Parts: sequence; structure tokens; C-alpha cells
Amino acid sequence: MNAVLTITWLTFHEARRRRMVLAALIIGALFVALFGIGVWLIAREMERNTPLAIQRQAQSFLLIAGLYVVHFLTIMLAIFASVDTVAGEISTHTIQALVTRPIRRWQTLLGKWIGFALMLTGYLGLLSLGVVAAMWLIVGYWPPNVAVGLPLLALEALTLLSLSLLGGTRLSTLTNGVALFLLYGLAFIGSWVEQIGALLQSSDAVRIGIITSLLLPVEALWRRVAYLMQPPLANNLPGPFSTASVPSEAMVIYAVVYAAVALLLAMRSFGQRDL
Repeated sequence: MNAVLTITWLTFHEARRRRMVLAALIIGALFVALFGIGVWLIAREMERNTPLAIQRQAQSFLLIAGLYVVHFLTIMLAIFASVDTVAGEISTHTIQALVTRPIRRWQTLLGKWIGFALMLTGYLGLLSLGVVAAMWLIVGYWPPNVAVGLPLLALEALTLLSLSLLGGTRLSTLTNGVALFLLYGLAFIGSWVEQIGALLQSSDAVRIGIITSLLLPVEALWRRVAYLMQPPLANNLPGPFSTASVPSEAMVIYAVVYAAVALLLAMRSFGQRDL
């Protein structure tokens, strides 16, 4: 266990040296500040002649839009922070400084995963709670199911992290990054195909969306977050964040298993890799 904690600390140290997390925090803080200013300006304008019920719907929309940006920033950080951590160290042979010590290879990879997982969940927590707190402090709106929705956002990041480490054990940094982006893009398009298919009652289109969600369940998790953290009326109204096809709890369980299996395969693949 001490070996895993050592690798975790080294992962934090490397991220701090690259100042990647610092840059992400600065950008995230700027976004939360701009989000708060935008909410305040919109709320001040709507208070004059807009019914309270419509104001609440607008506030719900703004909150979900803010969380979608947080979701996107966290996904980008999960990819960029981890895509080079194994493949890059293998190509530069710096990984040999770790694996030649009395530390098992699976402990090295697990320590890196824990380090990145803590950074990603901390980053996500600060930004998402910042958005929710800004909405509550400015207009007094608190969304439903916060305690359920935000952990699902964290699960998105952990799923991509596990997949990124798995790719890094066999692919080059560039190939791994391109593969992750293309897979995410496929899941994104598939999600929209499923939603449009649900609205048009096309079972084939819905089936295509479900298949792409099985390839990478990140967007399916986001749609469930959007469904849970909006009031029922907002989900029934047409809009970019309304959910015509709601991912089930089974998809959440699938995402947990997906992330765990990807991590286990990464540890196994790394242990068999010729360094």
C-alpha cells in the first residue's frame, strides 16, 4: 500500500510540475465567475416582467448549461492529463526509474490512477459546486438530486481515465489521444442520434445510440445527470438538455464495470509490456 501511495504522490508532483492542473483551475475559476455574472444579469432582467414559473425554468436551463461546460472541461482534463502518463514515460524510458524499484507494475499503474482520480474529482467538485452555489446565492435556486448527479459526473471522468491508461499501455501518446477523442466524438453523435430517434419514435435510431453508449458510456451518464438535476417540467419541454431517452440505472452499473475492467486490463497489460 505504501508503494501505491508513493506513486500517487509522484503523480501529483508531476502534474504540479507541468502546471496543467493550475491552468485548468484558472480557466475553471474564470468560467465560474463569468457564469455567476451572466446569471446575475439575466436574473435582474427577468425579474421585471417574467412570471416566477418561467424564471425557474430559465434558471434550471442555465444551471444545466453551466454543468455541461463543467462536464466538458473535466473530460478534456481527464484526457490531456493522463494520455501521456504511460505512453510518454515508456517512450522516454523514464518509467524504468519506477519499475526497477521494488514496486510491482500494477502498483505503479494503480498509484497513477488514484492520483489522477483524486485530481479530477477535486477539480470537478470545485467547479460543479461553484456553479450550483452561484445559482443558489444569486437567485435562490437549488437543483434536485445534487448528491446523485455530481457523482455521476465524476464517474464520467474516471471512466475516461481508466480507458486512457489502458490505451497508454499499448499505444503511442498521439495514437491514444486521437483514439480517445474519436471515441468520445462517436459517443457524442450517437447520443444525439438516440435522442432524435426517441422524439421521432425510431427504434433503430435509439438502438444505434445505445450501441455507441456501450462503446463509451460517458455521454449516457451526462444525459442521466441532466435528467436527474432538472425538474420534471423541464425534462418534458423541448430543448438541448431535455432527455427524450433516459439512460437507466443499468447503464450506470455498466459504466462502473466498464471503468473497473478497463483499469484491470490496463494493469495487466502494463505488467506484460516489454519495457
